[in-house]
Amino acid sequence: MNSQGHQSSTPSSSQKIIIVGAGLCGTLLAIRLAQKNFQVVVYERRSDMRKGFEDAGRSINLALSARGLMALEKVGIREAILQECIPMRGRMIHPLGGEHFLSKYSGRAEDYINSVSRPGLNLALLKEADKFENVQFHFDTKVTAIDLEEAKIQYILNGETHEDQGMIVIGTDGAGSVVRRSLMGKTTQLLFNYSQDFLRHGYKELSILPTETGDWKIEKEALHIWPNGNFMIIALPNLDGSFTLTMFHPFEGEAGFNTLKTKEKLQAFFEQYYPSLLPHIPHLYEEYFENPVGTLGTIKCYPWQAYGKTLIMGDAAHAIVPFYGQGMNASLEDVRVFDDILEECGADWETVFTRFQEVRKNNTDAIADLAIDNFYEMRDHVDDENFILKRQIEMLLEQQFPDYYSKYSLVTFKPHLPYQQAMHLGRKQDQLLLDLCSQKGVKDIPLEKFHRALMDLEV
Repeated sequence: MNSQGHQSSTPSSSQKIIIVGAGLCGTLLAIRLAQKNFQVVVYERRSDMRKGFEDAGRSINLALSARGLMALEKVGIREAILQECIPMRGRMIHPLGGEHFLSKYSGRAEDYINSVSRPGLNLALLKEADKFENVQFHFDTKVTAIDLEEAKIQYILNGETHEDQGMIVIGTDGAGSVVRRSLMGKTTQLLFNYSQDFLRHGYKELSILPTETGDWKIEKEALHIWPNGNFMIIALPNLDGSFTLTMFHPFEGEAGFNTLKTKEKLQAFFEQYYPSLLPHIPHLYEEYFENPVGTLGTIKCYPWQAYGKTLIMGDAAHAIVPFYGQGMNASLEDVRVFDDILEECGADWETVFTRFQEVRKNNTDAIADLAIDNFYEMRDHVDDENFILKRQIEMLLEQQFPDYYSKYSLVTFKPHLPYQQAMHLGRKQDQLLLDLCSQKGVKDIPLEKFHRALMDLEV
């Protein structure tokens, strides 16, 4: 497989699929299309991470769950990727002034999520793509424009401008997608709608280093949360014994990144709000003042395709905030759904593209909304008495009634259930259980009564 340079050896445009973006979604898509014997050429502005990479301070690890695993299984690499993961069986809550406790994700022992390195997963996908002669990657290549009707791209390589043309172009180039910007440039013709909404919070990554013997300093198989009302820190485990910490804080106010600008303020703040975490991060100052502050936004747009020649998927079409652990899973699921439609329709690209956006748009909107909901839940409610009681009832229900799935489980552990249906049913279940939990004598209500009431709900 060629991985660099100009492309005199690439196939003719009538046989070629161009993918813009070699992240998780784009590389998985390239593998699947190569397996179906298409000729695939992938353009990526970053350098080739197979030759080394630096990703410090930006989304070091992610939560891989059933939807993403189902997509990986379709290309035959599910088990290999799981070897690079750490199971997380629940949220370990560290309330201020209280004892930490584990809130499991599910009452079923087999249902858990997995901490995986973003660059590690991307690298594994690139190495899998290496096995196919009909895939070419071009790194350090900045795509600058797309001719939507002709499936033609313009790109800069080594300071020189080049063009390439395929039978179709698929943009998997993330939240800042140049392919999406090309669609936006045809707003009137395509009736293109676009929205971008930012939380008034940002994020900054820190770490807990391993012990001297390479062990984890806190519980390994959990996603840790230090909730504090308007702000929080979460931690995900890494294979090397470390944890990646992510501060989710507002930009302004007492807890704001724009306020915590001196060592003295930072030290006093952590002593007050994160006292149980502070002993594990002696290198706090170095990381805090060196690592950047990222923004948290939701992107929604429509249509995702133009002229049966150009399509966007993944974050390019539906970037979401990370609070349901579904951003990566939704993007990988895009590839699986796209492949299902392709198998059904064949290479009738206009039909495939149109059906894909019809199937996915409402579902990705749903997970975007759920991710915002979960931000407030993780931040404000995980240590709330009624919320804790609701989670306890949900655990008991899942242990005793195999047909019951909580809202979180519907989204995370039922990959065949579309996000939109999971959202509608899950929200009804949540409201029913919270109403019951607010009543006196709720602990005396038989579990069967909860189950019957929940089973009567309809999507």
